[in-house]
Amino acid sequence: MIEIMVQKSTFRINIARLPEGVYLATSDDVQGLVAQGRTVYETVEIARDVARKLIEAQGGLSLQY
Repeated sequence: MIEIMVQKSTFRINIARLPEGVYLATSDDVQGLVAQGRTVYETVEIARDVARKLIEAQGGLSLQY
């Protein structure tokens, strides 16, 4: 589990390596967050961008704990 910061809030993401060799990030804190990348670093960066867009689409900060 990795913690990342978006809009001054920190939330957790889970990263799993898939059999295809890519990494998949999901989060119990941000509903709908799913990101895939070739490396852990790339996956975290994509997850951060996806989280930012999801939060903006929801009209602000709405993390679920």
